Amino acid sequence: MFFTIRILDIIDILLAAILIYQVYKLIRGTVAINIFIGIFALYVLWIAVKALNMELLSTILGQVLGVGVLALFIVFQQEIRKFLLYIGTQYRSRSNVSFRSIFFRSVDKSSGVNIDAILKASRNMSDSKTGALIVIQRTTSLESYEELGDILDANTNSRLLENIFFKNTPLHDGAVIIVRSRIRAARCVLPSTDNLNLPAHYGMRHRAALGISENSDAVVVVVSEETGDISFVEAGHIRSGITIAEMQNMLENALNKQR
Repeated sequence: MFFTIRILDIIDILLAAILIYQVYKLIRGTVAINIFIGIFALYVLWIAVKALNMELLSTILGQVLGVGVLALFIVFQQEIRKFLLYIGTQYRSRSNVSFRSIFFRSVDKSSGVNIDAILKASRNMSDSKTGALIVIQRTTSLESYEELGDILDANTNSRLLENIFFKNTPLHDGAVIIVRSRIRAARCVLPSTDNLNLPAHYGMRHRAALGISENSDAVVVVVSEETGDISFVEAGHIRSGITIAEMQNMLENALNKQR
């Protein structure tokens, strides 16, 4: 028996492998990975049962897997959303042609974020071990999270950020959301990450920072209340114990991606 392998077959296999790998990257370390392994094992069992011509069991498993497609969208809705967000973010960051660039060529493409104010506030809060959670919007709208907090719509400056996160103020508990040059809202509630492999010393601020970075393309700055360490979070990845200079470089690189 001879097999004919076309170039399209090779491309098909490569694309399928890339898709599976990207899905794995999104769900590894979460509860979803165990569900995915269970479904994959069930599918392999169904293939084996069909090959052995076990009609009854094959029919039952086939029906379960048929209904399981709908269940997948329900169980993995967060992971599917993250995957689609990842694709859209990668396209927007790499593409030089967009709707806005075609119809609004004169638009100012600078991020408008006052990085110096964020750096100064972070340094001061790190020195005083004041806990902080600063979310900086990029292309994904965070309006739904802004509405859960208190709308400020104030100019971004270091004194205001430090005052918001001072532990005796009513706004310190929660996140600050910054949109371009404005502090849009404070005391915002963010989704927590489902990642099960985080170090035990990560508190709710770090988990919330990872959660919002998994559900949007926002970048997050976290100041630990216990240690004063500064962390930078982007796309579900966290860098802890960074210096102000490193933070500046990360912020500038991250915000330049949306230009």
